[in-house]
Amino acid sequence: MLSAILLQAAAAAVDYSAIAKAGAAIGAGLAAIGAGLGIGKIGGSAMEGIARQPEAANDIRTNMIIAAALVEGVALFGIVVTVLALLM
Repeated sequence: MLSAILLQAAAAAVDYSAIAKAGAAIGAGLAAIGAGLGIGKIGGSAMEGIARQPEAANDIRTNMIIAAALVEGVALFGIVVTVLALLM
């Protein structure tokens, strides 16, 4: 009985808003870093593909832009989720 009361008192003393803000900041940072790495890899691979087959440059460029947009969309969703977690 006493241990349950002590656990409830300890749980009430924790400031979860500070932990939530730190988690949201880390989440937004990871989303931005992941998007940057993904788009960089897409761009590097596209340039390598264009260098190997210059006649396919238009097709490669189109596919690169579509893939980069999808990666950016995922990063945007990640940042929106972290902002919502911060505000909730």
